[in-house]
Amino acid sequence: MGFQTSINIAKMRVLLIGYGRMGKEVHEVLKERGHSVCTIIDEKNGHEISTINPEEVDVAIEFTLPETAFQNAKICMEKQIPIATGTTGWNNKLDEAHKICNQNNATFLYASNFSLGVNILFAMNQKLAQIMNGQPQYTASIEETHHIHKKDKPSGTAVSLAEQIISKIGRYDGFRLDGGNENEITVKAHREGEVFGNHTINYESDVDSLSVAHKAKSRKGFALGAVIAAEYISQRKGVYTMKDVLNIE
Repeated sequence: MGFQTSINIAKMRVLLIGYGRMGKEVHEVLKERGHSVCTIIDEKNGHEISTINPEEVDVAIEFTLPETAFQNAKICMEKQIPIATGTTGWNNKLDEAHKICNQNNATFLYASNFSLGVNILFAMNQKLAQIMNGQPQYTASIEETHHIHKKDKPSGTAVSLAEQIISKIGRYDGFRLDGGNENEITVKAHREGEVFGNHTINYESDVDSLSVAHKAKSRKGFALGAVIAAEYISQRKGVYTMKDVLNIE
């Protein structure tokens, strides 16, 4: 039985921005859940996003590239089109996106990973880091593996996991790809074949090791989470995260 955000979900008219692997998967999930795609924007007609009539759209779902994601989100927010974006690699502009959202009384949701399982992993990671703050004998590290087509490295999910740990464990003040000093979390990133996305948080001491991990079996989990997020924000205003969608403290 599919995940439902409510008993009766209103059918949505969706602006699909980006039609690569994820965009196509999102399209399939939208059809399964009874929604319609009113317009598809991809690299061939990217300029057309500026001409979209907001009265013909209920919500936008965006999976493009780091260099285009911010502008796509900005246009949607200025047009009062709620947008859920899963494009990673543009964290340096997220604060500006939040400001634009608030200035326009718009709706914006960013997720470094829409997978329901990964967002449960985020909650577990945060709790475990709180415990490990009092256990200095453990050294934290993160390892992730994705397909060879992924542009950003480390993944947005790995960055989110690292930032959570840094916020909870006082002995860490940053992270570094492939290792740094003792105050930095080592993040290892691999690009192999068509791997959908694997993430592992490791804690190592002299006497034992502890790991928490998530392994994606297909892209459908990410697409499902994106559609559920879109359902959640379609009739709301403000800045949201997957914690709001899944009611995770």
